[in-house]
Amino acid sequence: MTWVLSLLSVGGSFLFLCLVFRPLEMAFPAKSDQKFLRPEWWTDLFFFLGQYLLWGGAVLWLLTRFGGWTSGLLPADFQAAVAAQPWWLQAIEVIILSDLFVYWGHRIQHQVPFLWRFHSIHHSAEHLDWLAAHREHPVDTVYTMGLINLPVFLLGFPVETLAGLIAFRGIWAIYIHSNVRLPIGPLRWFIGAPELHHWHHDKARDAGNYANISPLMDIIFGTYRCPDHEPEAFGINEPISRSYLGQMLHPFRRKKK
Repeated sequence: MTWVLSLLSVGGSFLFLCLVFRPLEMAFPAKSDQKFLRPEWWTDLFFFLGQYLLWGGAVLWLLTRFGGWTSGLLPADFQAAVAAQPWWLQAIEVIILSDLFVYWGHRIQHQVPFLWRFHSIHHSAEHLDWLAAHREHPVDTVYTMGLINLPVFLLGFPVETLAGLIAFRGIWAIYIHSNVRLPIGPLRWFIGAPELHHWHHDKARDAGNYANISPLMDIIFGTYRCPDHEPEAFGINEPISRSYLGQMLHPFRRKKK
């Protein structure tokens, strides 16, 4: 019975994301010739199913333990004062602090070989859309989610009042990978968009645009990139298996000299 409910939940999530993002990709395509069932669609579907059916519970369990380890590092009085702030102020603080942590954590992923072994799985996608956003190794997921939630754990922000913001971050992460180019003018200096994140996945250069919701960290630290066209190709310049199982095992294989 539990498996039936899980499958129904996953099916509902898949249908919801299709209904939200597929019309956007059809109306404002970044690459108009990209089909719905594009190459490696099935590989990314396995990543989607893996996240929801296999790894989601383990990731949540580890994050709960991580929160328990870090929640007592700062004085309880300070955390109580943080939690007593207006909700809107807490939301702004969480966005800024989380983006700061994610920016540097993400930038380090591209520079430290051990972290890149896991993060390269995400960058191996050669076609971006809402489904490709789920191509992520579970170890990489734990690392990223730990950074995103670290300010919440450390400072004592009440998770209950920020649940909507946490859900929004998840949807936003899918949106910036979608096959959408919807220019937003000067707002792109304050709000991230697919046109920014697609250049992070550009195969032809070292990535910039490390920030999450807002590109302000990239602007401040000099890694903001946004040409007025789409990259010619996505992916990585190193050999990697194109199958789900091969990519899950890739970080643990010894590299040939």
